[in-house]
Amino acid sequence: MVFPAGILTDAIWAPILGGFLVLAVGGRNGRLVRWLALAVSLLTFGLTLPLLAGFDTHTAAMQFVERIPWIPSLNIHYHLGIDGISLWFILLTSFLTVLVVIASWTSVQKRVAQYLAAFLIMDGLMIGVFCALDAILFYVFWEAMLIPMFLIIGVWGGERRVYATIKFFLYTFLGSVLMLVALLYLYFHSGHSFSLLAYQDTPLGLGPQIWIFLAFLMAFAVKIPMWPVHTWLPDAHVEAPTGGSVILAAVMLKMGAYGFLRLSLPITPDASHHLAWLVILLSLVAIVYIALVAIVQQDMKKTHCLLLDRAHGICDPRPVRLHGYGHGGKHYPDAFPWLYQRCHVPVRGSPL
Repeated sequence: MVFPAGILTDAIWAPILGGFLVLAVGGRNGRLVRWLALAVSLLTFGLTLPLLAGFDTHTAAMQFVERIPWIPSLNIHYHLGIDGISLWFILLTSFLTVLVVIASWTSVQKRVAQYLAAFLIMDGLMIGVFCALDAILFYVFWEAMLIPMFLIIGVWGGERRVYATIKFFLYTFLGSVLMLVALLYLYFHSGHSFSLLAYQDTPLGLGPQIWIFLAFLMAFAVKIPMWPVHTWLPDAHVEAPTGGSVILAAVMLKMGAYGFLRLSLPITPDASHHLAWLVILLSLVAIVYIALVAIVQQDMKKTHCLLLDRAHGICDPRPVRLHGYGHGGKHYPDAFPWLYQRCHVPVRGSPL
């Protein structure tokens, strides 16, 4: 079966351009805006389905690759591609956007066009994160997707939406600055390349790997979020409208784990193994501490948010605690099942 060469580009830019089209139509016809947004979201989901149909499960190489020079003087490329991890995140993102549009059909009455456009634009930007194979392109998508969510919480959120929005933006933005520093370091030590695949083949000593891993850890720990940089999540989750909470919990928080799998493990495998104890320690503290905090909550949405964060703490150690690990992401066996079972079962069975 033959698929268009630019299918990833179509999946990224169709919802972004569709979002601007929804903005152009504006509030002149609320019914038209809703149907247009639904059509764009369905089109985007339809564009991602051929990725599943045409995906080759017999190769570890990136598929549906697109590579075009973007800023040749700095060796920056518009470089896209997916593997088995990216594939399911892309399908999840596009599918949930359809549900969010449908769910807001009657519940959102204020600035409908702007609300739906924000979700469509964010849909394309999040898909871009899962497709990007150039470090600068990855960083641009990573940061740009914060803007629509910033607006969604700040405009359509609850009473404390301004506080929650500023806290959300500052935590996530400042954490990402360290990731940019690490990417620039890798650029100068990989023959002036911004290719994430080239970084996997760049020989690095344990010392540099540790510093790079810690920089990535700060960026991805905030996004997951891990204790103690998790405090932005309850405010953002509670104050966000329903659609914002759905995308935040189902996609955005998972990008932290995706970052560990896409950048930390293949680029700094030795440091990931060496500092596994740190991630495990933070995760164990989160499991106990956040469960105790959840007990005293009287807001159901905040309780759900805290338990969601606690669940992330259960899963956090699994990608980094490697008994055997391979270069380039080829072999990462599931690890630490003993600790996982003993931490997961008591909390899961608790009255929370």
